[in-house]
Amino acid sequence: MLWIKSLHIFFVIAWMAGVFYLPRIFVNLAMETNTAVTERLLLMARKLYRFSMWIAVPAIVFGAILLYMLYGAHMPGFMHAKLLFVVLIVGYHHACGRILKKFEKGVNTRSHKWFRVFNEVPVFLLLAIIILVVVKPF
Repeated sequence: MLWIKSLHIFFVIAWMAGVFYLPRIFVNLAMETNTAVTERLLLMARKLYRFSMWIAVPAIVFGAILLYMLYGAHMPGFMHAKLLFVVLIVGYHHACGRILKKFEKGVNTRSHKWFRVFNEVPVFLLLAIIILVVVKPF
């Protein structure tokens, strides 16, 4: 079980690195006026999005295996809350994909300030997950 837990933690960290950095690229894209720089940022964003999507798969798979090994069908309440936050992070990541497609089409209706706030959302979701897993409040 420790191998599964180690792999889960590793892939979650790698996935979250992508989830944290991709919206930061959006901040720069929203401010950029130079076409060459915009193209470079779009290339970086596409590669990071693809990479982090593939990294999310083993993170979720190893997490599901751990969930089954630890609790079977009888999860404690904090795990239901944790899974809700995981679903929200997955949704956030997919929203990043939709935003990236808009940038690729040259359509952006958001300011760099909006993207700066948007960039903080996964930080709070991950914090909630960590607190739930470590503290196990219910």
